[in-house]
Amino acid sequence: MSQTIALRLRTLTLLLLAVAGVLLAGAAPASAHAALTGSDPQQGVVVDKAPSQVSLTFSEQVAMSDDSLRVLDPKGNRVDTGKPANVSGTTYAVRLHSGLPDGTYTVAYQVVSADSHPVGGAYTFSIGAPSKTSATVGDQTVGGGIVGALYGVGRYVSYAGFIVLAGGAAFVLACWQRGSGVRAVQRLVVSGWLALTAATLALLLLRGSYTTSGKIGDVFDLTLLGQVLQTKSGAALVSRLLLLAAAALFVAVLFGEYQKRADDEKRDLTFGLAIGGTVVAVGLAASWAMAEHASTGLQPGIAMPVDVVHLLAVAAWLGGLAALLVALYRAPAETPIEPAAVRRFSRLAFGSVLVLVATGTYQSWRQVGSWSALTDTRYGQLLLIKIALVLLMVGIAATSRRWTGRLAETATTKVSAKARAKVAAAAGRKSGTDATTEAGADSKTGSGKGGAGKAGAGKAVGKAEAGKAGAGGKDAAKGKTGGKAQPGGKAAKGEAARRAAQLARQQAAVDTARQKRLRDADPHRFGLRRSVLMEAGVAVVLLVVTTVLTQTEPGRTETEAKAATSSSSPSSSSAAGAVTLDMPFDTGGKDGKGVVRIDIDPARVGGNELHIFALGTDGRLRDVAELKISFTLATKNIGPLPVTPEHVTTGHWVASGVQIPMAGDWKVEATVRTSDIDQVSVTKNAQIG
Repeated sequence: MSQTIALRLRTLTLLLLAVAGVLLAGAAPASAHAALTGSDPQQGVVVDKAPSQVSLTFSEQVAMSDDSLRVLDPKGNRVDTGKPANVSGTTYAVRLHSGLPDGTYTVAYQVVSADSHPVGGAYTFSIGAPSKTSATVGDQTVGGGIVGALYGVGRYVSYAGFIVLAGGAAFVLACWQRGSGVRAVQRLVVSGWLALTAATLALLLLRGSYTTSGKIGDVFDLTLLGQVLQTKSGAALVSRLLLLAAAALFVAVLFGEYQKRADDEKRDLTFGLAIGGTVVAVGLAASWAMAEHASTGLQPGIAMPVDVVHLLAVAAWLGGLAALLVALYRAPAETPIEPAAVRRFSRLAFGSVLVLVATGTYQSWRQVGSWSALTDTRYGQLLLIKIALVLLMVGIAATSRRWTGRLAETATTKVSAKARAKVAAAAGRKSGTDATTEAGADSKTGSGKGGAGKAGAGKAVGKAEAGKAGAGGKDAAKGKTGGKAQPGGKAAKGEAARRAAQLARQQAAVDTARQKRLRDADPHRFGLRRSVLMEAGVAVVLLVVTTVLTQTEPGRTETEAKAATSSSSPSSSSAAGAVTLDMPFDTGGKDGKGVVRIDIDPARVGGNELHIFALGTDGRLRDVAELKISFTLATKNIGPLPVTPEHVTTGHWVASGVQIPMAGDWKVEATVRTSDIDQVSVTKNAQIG
């Protein structure tokens, strides 16, 4: 390798490592995937009467423990009683003591979202009037600290281990069966198994502290470990450990009995290993799908199988690439990787890329949901980086395919040259045999007399030689009986044997080194090595980005949470006095989520005009089966006053001449029906008059 090429490769490697470092630095702590979208009492509000409970609404279902929701008085004492309960949908509440005095109260929460990530926060509200408070809730940024960092490292290592284990084994079975006897490939696959097993054990121990206190001392708390085992994430980690036991047996057979068999005896065992390995790999991939993004949100029944297929395609491509890189650089000279094996992997990688494009497109739509979320959220931005890296890898892979084609042409040329040389040698041997046969025939055609004379002379010579042989035999007999044995004869023979063995080993080493030099001198193989190395470097960064994505709040969830948070704030008024209310709804059925927007103009006593809009989760206007509005003034026992708006166009209803009899804090209720059976009512207060 020239100094210029080596310098370029070092520069590229440093650049890729720097990018990976930046991404890793920005990845912790893990982003929460459930967001607080509403509360009662609301943040910062001052209520006249002490509430009987505090309720929190999240963007998705969460898991709560006994201490997940706490309410503290101005002195820092807890005033909640009982365990938090799920009152409806994604709303959770805890009861309060009766007769609470005036002052500022602090609400602290720490829960686990449906996709296994911890969520924490705190806010205040006041009864009667605000007051000073000494309540402290500690650091509510859960998932950080030493435990959070270790948990993040464990996630990276577990993904990398799975990719190397599954992809390396698939490469051996599908592309290069002779690689099962190559020590470097064996070490690669076994290291993937060890990394995944160690990381899974570490994640299981860290899980309890990661989702609660965040203290390193709680890592070995058996009580927390017992709680973890009862959760969805704990079950997934235990399932992964059991599957890894089966994977250990698979690896033992692959690099034991399988590599000892001849090529023609491997067919049945190859089929069995392929079936068993596929089952284990699918199970391992499902241990992620059942506990993370795919298990919650939109279409989980479709998303989880798609996520499994996506992970398997990633492993086949990137893990196979790692095995190919090891084979190109570390395979012994007597067992080099054949061009046919490289071509088989090229086809496997191409198929994996097609699968990744299909499954990745679905996952992107599901997790992002809109073009604005693709550019305005961290998840969308990371997804764009991932897409760019995949395109870069595909471009480098195309270069590798060209080098593979040239390498195959070179191998075909060499085979043809060897075949021609064998044919020429065979022809030469045949010519020599014919010449010898003709010479023998000529000697038989000599005169009979001459032949007889020669035969007689031969007999005489034979007698003379026999006499010499007899004399020699006598001398040998004398030497045998009267001669002395040469000292050190056996030692000399042993020394000669050792020297011969040493020379044979040296000659074998020289031959191996010569074969390796000849192999490495091939410019096509060198070009393939270089392109595969670059591809592997990009794959490392791609793996980092993918792991960060699994810890980042999806763009769809972030956008919906922002919309819900803004709509839960007090109503907004324009300069002309009109009031706009945004009320998120979820009927629970298909396409049951959205937002109802109500414009009340001029929001005063007397006649008002209402414009009602129904928006989908993508922010576009949509129709619903039925929409009704009502107004209630509870302080005066007025209402509900029903309003039946007229549908004028897609997602737009209008009601004119709506009479509001007096000023006050009116409760506006919207009833939305999205199907024959899916209906929900949502409310919000607005100051009118």
